[in-house]
Amino acid sequence: TPQRSFILADCPGHVQYTRNTVTGCSTADVVVLLVDARNGVLEQTRRHLAVAALLRVPHVIVAVNKIDLVDFSAEVYAAIEADIRAVAAELGVAAIHVLPTSALLGDNIVEASASTPFYEGPTLLGLLESLPTARDEGTFRLPVQLVIRPQGAASAPELRDYRGYAGRIASGTVRVGDPVVVLPSGRRSRVAGIDLGERGLEEAVEGQSVTVRLTDDVDVARGDTLAAAGDAPQVLTEVAARVSWLSEQPLRPRARVLLKHGAQTVQAIVGTIEGRLDLDDLTTVPADALELNDIGLVQLRLASPVPLADYSVSRSDGAFLLIDAHEGGTLAAGMVRLPNRPARAGRA
Repeated sequence: TPQRSFILADCPGHVQYTRNTVTGCSTADVVVLLVDARNGVLEQTRRHLAVAALLRVPHVIVAVNKIDLVDFSAEVYAAIEADIRAVAAELGVAAIHVLPTSALLGDNIVEASASTPFYEGPTLLGLLESLPTARDEGTFRLPVQLVIRPQGAASAPELRDYRGYAGRIASGTVRVGDPVVVLPSGRRSRVAGIDLGERGLEEAVEGQSVTVRLTDDVDVARGDTLAAAGDAPQVLTEVAARVSWLSEQPLRPRARVLLKHGAQTVQAIVGTIEGRLDLDDLTTVPADALELNDIGLVQLRLASPVPLADYSVSRSDGAFLLIDAHEGGTLAAGMVRLPNRPARAGRA
């Protein structure tokens, strides 16, 4: 549009495709959820709102669509809006926007509709053009994807001592001179320089792919994380997490998997399954296994230490994947839940 460019991930709404919703939500700034005005809030509505809440999508828009098929009824819309806001409040959805729409007729899509005088808010496009894009609230994190030591340095003396650590900044800002810590080793140094291709930068921000040079000759390898020294995540070998199970093969205790976090992949064992989320009353119920599309609580034991933080504090520090160690397929999307940030009693 004249105001903004958009990337759209169109996810099917049926309950059996929750894994598609998880994938779409994991990097989204905004989720647009459609609710049929004739049917109101359904199980899949609750499930998708739960996924959006668990994945901390910054903004959720609920379009109560097909409002023309209920004669643009203010009473019908008000009842559905109240149900949506009640579910969102229970789930902890921070920012939710509800509006009546007719995709067929264009009501409140691009221009405000004269058929819905009871609604005085922005149109769908107006919302999408005005909502702020998300930034991870966390401090500097750079998962190291590559250690750069130029070849042929003998013919280029200025590169003889060059050693840089390349990756995409997952969160925060880094500046030349900043103190950093290498995780999981805990070694400390300072930023000597930041390179973007052949150009030097004084600072770099979340989303940029850069190479960072350090003042000290410390041991850094692919899979390590460079983090702000004053606010580094914990390095853990045991972790509790919510997982959205994406595989047709059930997850059971003692399963051996790979955990991928940033550029690091480690072996892991599923210790216990604490339960799964019941989307009817939004409580955690006992479970011996997790089936396809279940959202559950698990305990994991890791073969090597991994820098992790609670997902509610940082999406970049708290997100991971579980991977099939034999076939390489993605099994689950995971969100760390540290014990010092307990959920409300009875809630997942």
